[in-house]
Amino acid sequence: MAYTTINKSSLNFNTKLYTGNGNANNSITGVGFAPSWVWIKKRSGVDSHYIFDVPRGVDKQLQSNSTAAQYDYSGDSNRTLTAFGSDGFTLQTSEGVNHNNQTFASWNWKAGTSFSNSAGANGASIASTGSINTAAGFSIVKYTGNGSGNSTIGHGLGATPKFIIVKCISATQSWATLNPGFVSASQPKVLYLNQTGSYADDTNVWGTSAAFNNNTFTVGDWAGSNANSQTFIAYSFAEKTGYSKFGSYIGNGNANGTFVYTGFKPAFTLFKKASSGSGEWFLYDNKRLGFNVTEKVFEANSTSAEDSNSGTYIDYLSNGFKIRGTGGNTNSSGVTYIYMAFGQSIVGTNNVPATAR
Repeated sequence: MAYTTINKSSLNFNTKLYTGNGNANNSITGVGFAPSWVWIKKRSGVDSHYIFDVPRGVDKQLQSNSTAAQYDYSGDSNRTLTAFGSDGFTLQTSEGVNHNNQTFASWNWKAGTSFSNSAGANGASIASTGSINTAAGFSIVKYTGNGSGNSTIGHGLGATPKFIIVKCISATQSWATLNPGFVSASQPKVLYLNQTGSYADDTNVWGTSAAFNNNTFTVGDWAGSNANSQTFIAYSFAEKTGYSKFGSYIGNGNANGTFVYTGFKPAFTLFKKASSGSGEWFLYDNKRLGFNVTEKVFEANSTSAEDSNSGTYIDYLSNGFKIRGTGGNTNSSGVTYIYMAFGQSIVGTNNVPATAR
């Protein structure tokens, strides 16, 4: 049996719930580490998903449900996130992240180590900079596109990424996502985080070479992944035993649904129907409800408030998750779904019990 090298997952990923107060300098603490990527969604009302990260800097916001370019709130009276702290982050008066008496969920990942890779180094044709956490398999890198197909970008993970999310931050474009496990050399596939459509074959997004390795990932000449002189952010994930898993499952259309083995108890999952028809990006965590069945869901591609529907129920188990609903967004019979999951194994390094979250 392989054991995890991460004895406490909550030092690398954690969900933090809070209530807004509408005031300037609202300090949210209790994350457990200095977050590098913060994703915030209002639970109790309709609003966008607000995404921030250290490499882009404070007040610079993206929305997973929108094609909009990065918006800089630094000169706006209705400011958003103005500081990344050692145990959380500081918010200002924006109703999207700090609406008075409204409840919010934030999902936080740690990168933290500065990264840079020059064009021509480590197999990369485009230079990249950012922040990485090789132990947890997570990197945030910025790059400037060159408009050329089959260009390669250093991700800093030291391992082949299993899930990649790319957004052009300087222009209006969709969010491109990729699970390299679904890529062939001739037909890489793409799902768009802000859309509901199924997988599409598109060599323009990820190129025709599908060169994903320990050092680089590949982009084509599509404007949303590699427009000449435009700026991009890429979130890349490598799989880590007992902490993160990226894969797929096939639905059975039954309330006694598919069981998916991850090797750990999930704390966060993101699902998408991939092979047939349209479907929302369903986001769950272990904090908003805190027990099975896990029914509190967001749609990452939508402004909708938190929802609960029996057709979308899942169970978080000690070694994976089990689908408990029959809804088409998670469990249509014969349909393939992709997922990303983070959590905590019950066994740590060298058979040492993992620390509780």
